[in-house]
Amino acid sequence: MLSVQDINVYYGAIHAVKGVSFEVEEGEIVTLIGANGAGKSTTLQTVSGLLRSKTGSITFLGENISGVSAAKLVSRGLAQVPEGRRVFLQMTVEENLEMGGFTQPSSTIAPGLERVYEQFPRLKERRRQVAGTLSGGEQQMLAMGRALMSNPRLLMLDEPSMGLAPILVEQIFDIIQELNKGGATILLVEQNAQMALSVAHRGYVLETGRITLSGPGKQLLEDEAVKKAYLGG
Repeated sequence: MLSVQDINVYYGAIHAVKGVSFEVEEGEIVTLIGANGAGKSTTLQTVSGLLRSKTGSITFLGENISGVSAAKLVSRGLAQVPEGRRVFLQMTVEENLEMGGFTQPSSTIAPGLERVYEQFPRLKERRRQVAGTLSGGEQQMLAMGRALMSNPRLLMLDEPSMGLAPILVEQIFDIIQELNKGGATILLVEQNAQMALSVAHRGYVLETGRITLSGPGKQLLEDEAVKKAYLGG
């Protein structure tokens, strides 16, 4: 579904992503793990069209999407849930969700809302509430629901556990697994390596802009280098 080949991304003189290549097959959860500043979010933003790579190619559903704008990629089936959630704080839950469906025909908005409310019953309870009054966990659910309104083929999640209490982190990862079981393909960027690798089919370890390890999620969980660096083992 997604093939990223040899991307190199710079912030001015800083070489943030160095020759990164990875793939996501349909129906998988694939995770990119690594320490803060390893280049995970930069990689995701490059895939979603917010940043540009100096080299290489990004292919989505068989088409080269390098250079395609982020707005156009949403209508092609690529949706990103940004780091820090970035919900529209002054708007209600339902208005936020409707904004997520802006690329879809108006006839699909009501059924889309029903689907999201089925997946996130808490959002249905809060649908008339202003998003800025929601808890961190509820805002994360809202950000995920908003992305799902665009009916994506690939859902990209940037640090979904950031700033959440452990019990909410477990809840969010349960939701990620449920979405995947329902047919969603997911690319997950996450600092919480333990949780990410425990749900991922495959994982890639990023260190200072390079992929240093890759393999099945469960295998990486048992890898001594990964344990030492990310799992406190």
